[in-house]
Amino acid sequence: MAFLLMIVTVLHLVTLAMLFIATMEKSWWTMEFVENVDLWHKCSYDNSTDTWLCASASENEWLHSVQALMVLSVVLSSVSFLVFLGQLFTMSRGGLFYFTGICQIFAGLAAFAAVLIYTFRREDILQEPLEKLQGHFGYCFILAWVCVPLLFISGVLYMHLRKKGETAA
Repeated sequence: MAFLLMIVTVLHLVTLAMLFIATMEKSWWTMEFVENVDLWHKCSYDNSTDTWLCASASENEWLHSVQALMVLSVVLSSVSFLVFLGQLFTMSRGGLFYFTGICQIFAGLAAFAAVLIYTFRREDILQEPLEKLQGHFGYCFILAWVCVPLLFISGVLYMHLRKKGETAA
């Protein structure tokens, strides 16, 4: 059981890190070496200065919903981990980590909704025909999709994880 506890903890931390990277990095939509679009910025490469020039992302309802859902997912997963640590040291023997698991599942649902909206509404979010024709999904978008099943798996594992033995405080 200690091995399972360690695996679930590592899975949670890895998923949380991946979720944070997917939310904050600059590659949800990309055109190779020309332009990157993420949830917060639109960056273009300037050949004359050899630098990336970034501006705020478009004001779009769909983009705002994706932003809010991804931030909600990060917050729920972070709260879930903090609650897990608190339960680990205060819960009585034999207790289950239901609240932690439910928070993780809701974080997975929020991330799932965000990537679905971005998948089906990317034309509305990007708002430029050149980007639609030449671009492709970036690694942060793929990372967000990878986080969805990992969040669900860790949520289910937390709900089945039972505290064995007493911990020394």
